[in-house]
Amino acid sequence: MLYQLSYGHHANIKVIPHFLGRGEAATMLRFPHMAEEHVEYEKLIESLCDDGERAAYREPFDHYRPSFVPQILAGLLVGCGNLLYGCAPSYQKFRALEIIARVPYHSWASATFTLLTLFYTDEECALRLSKIASFATFAAENETMHVVVISSLARQHGRAGFLRRTLIPVVFSFFYFWNSYLLYFLSPRWALEINYLFENHSFEQYSRFLKENERELRHSVIESSYLPAYGRPPRSQYEFFCSVRNDELVHRNRSVRELAMHRRAERQSEKGE
Repeated sequence: MLYQLSYGHHANIKVIPHFLGRGEAATMLRFPHMAEEHVEYEKLIESLCDDGERAAYREPFDHYRPSFVPQILAGLLVGCGNLLYGCAPSYQKFRALEIIARVPYHSWASATFTLLTLFYTDEECALRLSKIASFATFAAENETMHVVVISSLARQHGRAGFLRRTLIPVVFSFFYFWNSYLLYFLSPRWALEINYLFENHSFEQYSRFLKENERELRHSVIESSYLPAYGRPPRSQYEFFCSVRNDELVHRNRSVRELAMHRRAERQSEKGE
């Protein structure tokens, strides 16, 4: 399955789980590979709530060192965010982070569709691009869930002005989209490394937030109609933010896995020449 190739999880799900609603069950019947991928992904996210499992999952990519240009660009992105929303994690900062976090996945999907138009006669290239587009779509839907739910929580924990709540994240997203789009054409490695750094920053922010607010979050109920429809019904805000933290870790690691796939493709291309 695509998910097994993408994330390294090897559960073999062949039945419709009881916790999926009618919408998800219908999706599984129409597009079984998509629904099975989602179920496997959720099992991975749940397993990463264990400290030992999470440490083992993150360790192979903790010491990855991106190249100079992505470090500069990601540093500017994170630095501007800290300047506008503070260095400490907060609901308002998370909302801005998640609006921006969706952007590269939409951008990569657009870039791969453009490239597929140019190289559709090269079947190996088309297959590789299709896998990237599929991952980007899957990750974008996951990040959309984050935005929807965290936006609701942010409204419950104080209101930010229009500038910080809407205008700044949208402007950031606009420039980040086209930066990611062009970078993917110029250097997929740079685009993926920027995402690695941004997702790592998000992972660290959520980890800090959970550590500093564990007691309060464990006793805070989360009400959302979006989460059950997505297939993730947490019992508390603590469980929800643990799952979001784990999402960011998986996305971070996947960025490096994509780099490995690009390198293999480049080596094969050189051998072919």
